Amino acid sequence: MVDDLLGALVSLAFHTAHSTFSEPGDLAHHYTGLPSEPAQLARIARDLLVHRLEGGIFGLTHATDRLHNDAETRYVDGILRILVARDDAPLTRRREVGDRFVGVCRDFSLLLCSFLRHTGTPARIRSGFADYFDGSGGSEGSGSFHGDHVVTEYWDERRGWLLADAQLADPYVADHWKADFDPMDVPRDRFLVAGRAWRAIREEGADPRTFGLHPPEDGPLWGERFVAGNIRLDLAALNKVETLLWDLWGEEANAWTEDATDGDPPPMTDTARRVYDLATRVTADDVDLDTARRLFAAEDELRTPETVLCLAPYNGPSRVTLR
Repeated sequence: MVDDLLGALVSLAFHTAHSTFSEPGDLAHHYTGLPSEPAQLARIARDLLVHRLEGGIFGLTHATDRLHNDAETRYVDGILRILVARDDAPLTRRREVGDRFVGVCRDFSLLLCSFLRHTGTPARIRSGFADYFDGSGGSEGSGSFHGDHVVTEYWDERRGWLLADAQLADPYVADHWKADFDPMDVPRDRFLVAGRAWRAIREEGADPRTFGLHPPEDGPLWGERFVAGNIRLDLAALNKVETLLWDLWGEEANAWTEDATDGDPPPMTDTARRVYDLATRVTADDVDLDTARRLFAAEDELRTPETVLCLAPYNGPSRVTLR
């Protein structure tokens, strides 16, 4: 009992402190005046960013350089630098859509995570799969597609860890997607953390073709291997290594540089599957921080190296050394 309580306190302290990625650095003075209430922080993050794919929602054509380059920004201080250069108003002031940072789900989630940590709320980002971006209001059991997504997990004193989706913090966007839940308490059957998705496929007979960046007819970024990649990202984020979603390492880096055939992802070996079976036991449900940190440190396939392969969607592959 005492050990459990101590472990919980250590986890909360760990996730309250900034990571290299969430640290605002010499731009921390821009956080002056931020509220501490999580829902307000989510709305502030939402009003500073626009997703690469939200041009149609807002009637905006993204400038090509912003579309290609903003979301290649790994660290929050870089996001802040871009925001302030375009509009140096306080962060609490809603930006015009054309002045926002053009990012992806990871950027919304990391910025909210940074705000929460800075104002004293334990937070971490989680990689997984959401079923609510097809606008159908489906659920886990509906057979709908589960799209690659990242949200923020934050600590609520009464209820424990909750999932927050800052992209849905604007009611206009939530209505567009017909999201019928509180974006500060995303149901865990609507967003499956990556380990939970892996378990659904491996143990519960879920169709791997319904998990990915897109459905199988649109390319190879779906299925068991893609879910495994998200487990790797999720375990890294639990250890406060919040990389870009297209940063690869280990066997995954080798696999995705090979040409997929017939629109299918590269196959996985049984050895690789066993690694992710192990990681799933750490990340799928309640997270034990000590176990997650020991696994991350011990397993070469999962641990983020100093240099990663970045498969940037617009700018092409490159080797990047992390801070």
